[in-house]
Amino acid sequence: MGARMALVHGTKHKHMKRIVLTYGIIGGIIVSAMMWFTLGDGNHDWENGEMIGYTTMVIALSTIFFGVKSYRDKHLSGSITFGKAFLVGLYITLIASTMYVASWLVISANTEQDFMESYITHTEAKMKASGTPEAEIAAEVQEMRAMGELYKNPVVKVGFTYMEILPVGLLISLVCAALLKRREAPTGA
Repeated sequence: MGARMALVHGTKHKHMKRIVLTYGIIGGIIVSAMMWFTLGDGNHDWENGEMIGYTTMVIALSTIFFGVKSYRDKHLSGSITFGKAFLVGLYITLIASTMYVASWLVISANTEQDFMESYITHTEAKMKASGTPEAEIAAEVQEMRAMGELYKNPVVKVGFTYMEILPVGLLISLVCAALLKRREAPTGA
């Protein structure tokens, strides 16, 4: 009986791994492709970029829903706990997020534009246009330049980039786990 349970558990783990990889890579391709499409030439639409970026993340990470549902329906006889569903979503998030971070590192290293300097210039111009007092603008620019210096450290850059996408994936994983959890039907009923 113990060997059979180990075999069943190993098979479920193998199926989960395949689903996580498949849906994580699909999500990663979507979010990375959009990043390459919008930033690959070194230019950035600062007015709409954030909205486009987060919309793309939500679309890409919708693969979490399909991955959890596929795992639940095909390999768990239609039932899954909240914890297991969240775990599948988390793994998909980590794969897609890692592809997102890797894409950003390649793009930012291989374009002529200094994205941080461009962002500072854009923010400063926007603050001036809105009538923000010069002292406030100067303080904001100084703070942004200090952040820009930190951002030159690859570990900090990786951390900040993960923090753009990970919270989105965690939120979607929680929602999907809540929506897709389903207990086993009682036996003998």
